[in-house]
Amino acid sequence: MADGKVYFIGGGPGDPELLTLKAKRLIEEADVVIYADSLVHPAIVEFANDDAAVYGSKDMDLDEIMRLTLEAASQGKVVARIQSGDPSVYGAMLEQMRVLEAADVDYEIIPGVSAAFAAAAKLKAELTVPDVTQTVIMTRAQGRIAMPPKEQLQDLAAHGCSLIIFLGITRMPRIVRDLSAAGYPTDTPVAIAYRVGWEDEQIIRGTLADIAGKVRDAKITRQALVMVGKAVDPALRDPDLISDEEFATSHLYSGDYTHLFRRSRNRSVAAPSDVSESPATV
Repeated sequence: MADGKVYFIGGGPGDPELLTLKAKRLIEEADVVIYADSLVHPAIVEFANDDAAVYGSKDMDLDEIMRLTLEAASQGKVVARIQSGDPSVYGAMLEQMRVLEAADVDYEIIPGVSAAFAAAAKLKAELTVPDVTQTVIMTRAQGRIAMPPKEQLQDLAAHGCSLIIFLGITRMPRIVRDLSAAGYPTDTPVAIAYRVGWEDEQIIRGTLADIAGKVRDAKITRQALVMVGKAVDPALRDPDLISDEEFATSHLYSGDYTHLFRRSRNRSVAAPSDVSESPATV
């Protein structure tokens, strides 16, 4: 095994302050930094120490990236491979790990804030709303890369849950057609999150009826997420809904709900047979 080590680091959506503390420390300590300079904010790379060799990878193919990585690892160096968002989602990381496995090079994955969750935060949206949806699907629009069987957008959209669509902003008319064909009504809320965490970030809200036109007018052609579903409707934050019994809320903090750490204040409510788990945030 080579003495060096490679860290795949989630660089987050853009904002350097969304780096984890561990990610920042490893970038500061690395001997070699290889970052996706078309997607990672340059301020993140400024955390590298003055003696580090820093390379942008946007013009490199896999062979070039791995040759550089393996050479550094063979010399006992620490390599920080910074990728945008969280590397586990469309990170093109697996093919790099295979090369490291074949060369018996030690590596570790450092998670980052996905653009999907940074966008939800910017929208002030909870993607899992009781009685609305409890499921989130992350997918991409089919383009030059074919989707696996049963993962066509229309198939996934049939669930009617919160959808987060990566790499599809240039195909908005087709996305709208597929979602409509799957049963989403024309008034379904849609939000476009462009370059969240960057200085030029932009949020576009609309519905299936008008979102394609709004994207066209904004001339957005890359680095944007499409977020679809009732969960991204800002009307859900209306204070008047606090007393509206038609709108369910989470049991997590309800005084009438018994779970492992708290008994219901309403003694007339029977305790469930299984209180081993409480609702959790992820």
